[in-house]
Amino acid sequence: MIELNADIGEGCDDASLMPYLNRVSIACGGHTGDAASMGAALRLAAEHGVAVGAHPGYPDRAQFGRRELTASADEIAAWVTQQTEDLAEQAARLGLRLAHVKPHGALYNVAARDVVVARAIARAVAALDPALILVGLAGSRLVAAGQTAGLAVLNEAFADRRYLTNGRLVSRETNGALIVDPQLAAAQAAALAHGQAIETLSGGRIRVQADTICLHGDTPDALNIARAVHAALNHG
Repeated sequence: MIELNADIGEGCDDASLMPYLNRVSIACGGHTGDAASMGAALRLAAEHGVAVGAHPGYPDRAQFGRRELTASADEIAAWVTQQTEDLAEQAARLGLRLAHVKPHGALYNVAARDVVVARAIARAVAALDPALILVGLAGSRLVAAGQTAGLAVLNEAFADRRYLTNGRLVSRETNGALIVDPQLAAAQAAALAHGQAIETLSGGRIRVQADTICLHGDTPDALNIARAVHAALNHG
């Protein structure tokens, strides 16, 4: 059965989502997060037996890491390294080990299309720990860069986001980018899990390879979306 993941440690009600998740990516000081929030998220995940990973982003708290920043490959690698190390240190104190790295926000989206950024992230992750899994947008350049770097990868798809016909996500600034109806999100997740085509924002249909499906705690009605998606994936 395909796994369900979420990004946590971002100020949402993580505890209510946790029973429905298999994997979480924890904000680690770039777009948000500090030692206290990282520790709380790690302990919560450990209580529920959920795999934990780092969620590094552009160091831009004002825009929550959702604005692209101009940076060199070395700067991007350094940001990913520092933020992931910070979380790994918190995890080690609790006897936990990170399982994966998944970039956040604009960094995730840029890495999906920009091979230089993708390779910088993959290089940083492989240097930190070659056993870490790299999570990226399904079929993207980040996934390819991870494979080239010798990392295990997870192609990620989304239950609560609309897609463009090229397989990329619709910008959050665009009307209709979020799927806020729990049953619509569940239907999209079920289609993704079974390799079926999903409807794009423009009404076309695409197929998206999915190893893991994400939902967001800051999407309206997130808890009911999580319940509906979990039910669809486990009983559909």
